[in-house]
Parts: sequence; structure tokens; C-alpha cells
Amino acid sequence: MTLETILIWLVIGAVAGWLAGAVVKGGGFGLIGDIVVGIIGAFIGGWLAGVLGIHIGGGIIGTIITATAGAIVLLLIVRLIKRT
Repeated sequence: MTLETILIWLVIGAVAGWLAGAVVKGGGFGLIGDIVVGIIGAFIGGWLAGVLGIHIGGGIIGTIITATAGAIVLLLIVRLIKRT
């Protein structure tokens, strides 16, 4: 994995985490937390899209949409667990 690939993952994770925090209406987890949520959300979103047979498209926008959807799911699950 090159440095460029890692930087792209971090940027996509940051954008997806921030967008998910804005959609779910929370304070977020800070910059590092949002990046982590976004990156994990990208994996969840990619997995869910594959299981459901959804193909958003290639490119950076499709990746951000998929990662954001996964991050939203992750945030909702974390908030449900946090309440109990």
C-alpha cells in the first residue's frame, strides 16, 4: 500500500465520517474518530452494497456515497449500543 493510497483512504474516511455525523445529527467523535468511523463505514457500506446487489458506480463520488451509507449504519448501531 502506497502513501498515496493511505492518504486517499483517510480523506474518504474523513469525508464519509463527517457526512454521516451530519446526517445522524450527532456531535461526532472528533476528527480521528470520524475518520475511523468513515473507514470502517466504507467496509460496511461496500459489504452491504454487495449483499444487496446495489452498484452505485465507480469513482470517488460513488466511493464516498457507499462509505457514508456504511458510516451512517455504523453510527446508528453505535448509538443504539451506547444507549443501553
